[in-house]
This record gives sequence, C-alpha cells and structure tokens, in this order.
Amino acid sequence: MSNNSAALSFDLNVSQAFNTVVELEQTNRLKSLHAKMRDKTATKSQFIFHADQVFRLLIEKSFELLPFDDLSVTTPVGAIYRGKQLANPLCAVSVVRAGESMENELRHIDLKIPIGKILIQRNPLTKQPKLYYSKLPDDIADCHVLVFEPMLATGGSAACAIQVLLDAGVLEERIILVNLLCSPPGIEYLCTRFPRLQIVTSSIEQRLNEHAFMLPGIGDFGDRYFGTTDKGAT
Repeated sequence: MSNNSAALSFDLNVSQAFNTVVELEQTNRLKSLHAKMRDKTATKSQFIFHADQVFRLLIEKSFELLPFDDLSVTTPVGAIYRGKQLANPLCAVSVVRAGESMENELRHIDLKIPIGKILIQRNPLTKQPKLYYSKLPDDIADCHVLVFEPMLATGGSAACAIQVLLDAGVLEERIILVNLLCSPPGIEYLCTRFPRLQIVTSSIEQRLNEHAFMLPGIGDFGDRYFGTTDKGAT
C-alpha cells in the first residue's frame, strides 16, 4: 500500500496486528491530558504543560522495553538491595524539530544520555522526504536508540530517519520510535518495512483525511509546541 494515499483508514486493530506496537493504556488520566492538548483554544504554555506529561509516560514505557541486568548495591544501613541497570548503552535521536520537544523529559530521567539529531524535510514537488542533516553519537551502533518523532502520519519521514540509523549500524530491533500520535496506515507502512522496529505511542488515530492529516488530530504539533503559530499566546 502506498504511504501517500489520501483518506486512508483501516478496520484492523494495528496494535494487535503488529506486536511491536505498544499503545499506552487509554486511562481516564491520559484521555484528560489529550483533551487539554487537542483543544484548539489551548495556549502555548497549556499545550506544552500537558504534552510534556504525556512525553514522560511514553519515555517511561519505552524504558520498560529495554533489557536490564542485575545490579546489587549496599544501602546506608548495610543491607543489600538487588536492583537493575540498563544492559546496553542508550541514546536518543530527535527528528528535528518536533522531536526536540521530547528531550527535556528524557533529561529529567537521565542527564547523561546522549541525543543525536536528524533533519528531514519533504520535497514540495515530489512529496518525498529528503535527509538534510544528521549528527549521531559516535558509538550509536552499540546502542539502543529512542527515536523522538511525535507525529506519524504517512510514515515517510520516520522511515527515512530509521534508515539513517540502520545505515549507521544500529540493529533494527534496538530502535524504539517514541510517538505521540500515529495513524493506522503510518504504522502499517513502518511495521511492514521494518518488522523488528518497536513503536510506543499514546494514541492510534482514526484515519488520515484527504490532505494526509490525522483525525481527530492535534494540529501542527511543532507550531503549537514552539509557538510559531499566528496565535503565539502564552
């Protein structure tokens, strides 16, 4: 199926059809955060405040998919606590610019995790994604990688970013796409092309409209998060 078809929708439950897709539990708390984010009257500060809370949930869920080794430590009272530590190095890669919105929540978890950047833009004539820039950690081939990409509509830009990582030597099964909203056709396109890729999302949307916008959607995420809309309200 073409990843740029208009008005795409699917009857299948993609989170069940593709076992590498994890959708956050649709709790009342999560739905409340989504309602406040999606509201077109939300100010920039309100939008950021609620989006960041969802990002934290997404990153924490992504950590659950990573391998851990045993780690024993001695507590201040001389007892042994048997805990865990990451089994492999971890880094993140933001797809500029929307993906950069997730970086602060990652830093709240661990300041030492390196973050790479990938800039991809869609050609206005061909509508195909084009890589303009990438800067990745030197040891990325040894890492598990969290790819920050809040919006997954057709899947073209995300696929381009994933291919950059594969070309850099990252194993496909070590890549987790951390995503806010995704469409069923976008998931199908990515999971068919990269069957070992893992996706963590907070919402699988209903469909794409004829302009490839997700419904019910959230608007232009980057504009709303970074305040580059006409409103510019705080």
